[in-house]
Order: sequence, then C-alpha cells, then structure tokens
Amino acid sequence: MTNSKIKTKSLCDILNIKYPVIMAPMFLVSNADMLIEAIKAGITGCVPALNYRTDEQFRDAIKSIRERATGPVGVNLIVNKSNIKFKQQLQSCVNLKVDYIITSLGSPETTIKACKPHGIKVFCDVTDVKYAKKVEALGCDALIAVNKEAGGHCGPTPANILIPELVKECSIPVISAGGVSNGMQMKEILELGACGISMGSPFIATHEAGVSEAYKQAIVNHGAEDIVLTEKLSGSPCTVINTPYVQKVGTKRNFIETLLSKNKKLKKFIKMITWQKGTKALKKAAFSTTYDTVWCAGPSIEGVRSIRPVKQVVAELIEEFEQ
Repeated sequence: MTNSKIKTKSLCDILNIKYPVIMAPMFLVSNADMLIEAIKAGITGCVPALNYRTDEQFRDAIKSIRERATGPVGVNLIVNKSNIKFKQQLQSCVNLKVDYIITSLGSPETTIKACKPHGIKVFCDVTDVKYAKKVEALGCDALIAVNKEAGGHCGPTPANILIPELVKECSIPVISAGGVSNGMQMKEILELGACGISMGSPFIATHEAGVSEAYKQAIVNHGAEDIVLTEKLSGSPCTVINTPYVQKVGTKRNFIETLLSKNKKLKKFIKMITWQKGTKALKKAAFSTTYDTVWCAGPSIEGVRSIRPVKQVVAELIEEFEQ
C-alpha cells in the first residue's frame, strides 16, 4: 500500500507500520500470540492491561511480544476509578516504553503527562466532538473515534457522521473504531478522513485467540443483526451476541439498579459492582462451553465466514482494500 492512497497523514507514518490498522484491544480476547502475528502481518496490535491478573504477567507478555516480533506494541488502559490497578499498569507501560497507549473510560490527563517525556504516544477513545476537544487540549496524539458500529462499548454516532465531524473540528489524527470487516469498508472509512482503523471482532475467530471454540464459532455463525446492546455487563451499553441466555436475562438493568444508578453518591459504586459481575459472566463464557453464554462482539462479525489465522484476516482485508 502506498501513502498516496490515504488522503490524511496515515497511521502507517504515525506508528511506522505497513498498513493503517490496529488490532483493537479486546477484553479477555487479545493476547501475546495475536499481537505477534498482527505485527508480522504488517499492522499493530493493542492489548488491554486488564487481560493479565498480575503486573508480572503483564510485563512478561510485553517482553515476549518484543522478543518474537519487531514492530509497535500498544496497551489499552482503563483510566477511571473502577480500575484499581491503573497506577501500576501505567508505571509498567512507562518502564517498558510501550509504543502507544489507548485510554478508555476516563480522563487521560495523568496518562498523557506520564507518557510524553518518554515518547510514548497516547490515543484516546472518544465518542463526540466535545470530549475530543478536551483530550486534544490535554495533548493526546490521536483520537480513537468509537462509533455506533463498534464492538464492546460503542458510541451513539455512526462512523459516516462522527469521522467527518472530528476531522473538521480537531487538528490531530482520527482513527476509526467500529464497523469494518472488509477492504471496501476500510476504504470508505479512510475516504471520510480517518488516518486508519481499529478493528477487533473479526479477530476473535482466529486460531491465535485464546477463547473457546464455541465463542469463535459464534462469531462465524452470527451476523450484524444478531448484535444487541446490554447494560448488564458494565453499567454502560455494551454489544453482545443475542444468544438465548441473553434473551432470557434481558439487556436492561432492573428497577432497583436503575434507581440506584441515578443517585450521585451511589452510581459509581453500583457501576463497579455491575462491572465485576459482568466480567465474571464474560470470563465464564469466553473460556468454556456453557449455557450462560455472554459473548462480546460487534456488527463487523457480519463478514466472518470461518476461523482463520490472524495473518489471513489481515491479508484478505488488505487484498480487498487494494482491489
């Protein structure tokens, strides 16, 4: 791919990669093997720090990736109070000098201040222009435009509206997150002004993903119409596959949860409890075959037809794009 095909400063230039693609950080799914294959395929990968139980495991994973592949490594940090490991995770990222950090669900100010002196780039999840301008003013290096088609915690605005708005109102690069499963969609996103894409859900159905075969096969068997929003995992709307179990338990918080979440003093506490319960449900479903299936995914699973190696997912995406 040549940079002339991309109208704005490409993610290729920002991170020194061959193709402007980030393998999105996916809770419980992303792992070292996936990132290694992503780097070898000419893109970059980002892993949630919370995917590791201990700081030692996290550090060992980053070191392993660097020993086995040469290219940029990213880490996703939850930067709000729900993440009690944040300070240690940030310090480890600085000590390891990871290439970039993607911040989610909170103010990136502390992260930006810690990373700037070390040349670590900070990209921030945003869902609207107002918040995008705030993080730009704080000094972030790029915006991760989380649109309506994103998997996990999606935004309220479609990509074809959000991307042009951010490109117009902000002066830093915009990376689109959500809704891309093939080269044509990638081309459309870049033509809107994005410098690159962050793609996650199609990579769940890969050989390197450490989740259960049932989860991978669910990505193959279901499509965009099977994705629903649930409030029961984290307190914020999150996309999941609409399995019989999800239909049974519903996607809305109950009356008491809704009432308590409106209380200023209690809402953070309630959200933390919801997140902890939701995390247990996701872990149970991700790594074992169970009736209690809560599989996180986005609409981009529409284009997945089989379980493939990471390098094949990348190769087919780029081949379609260049055609």
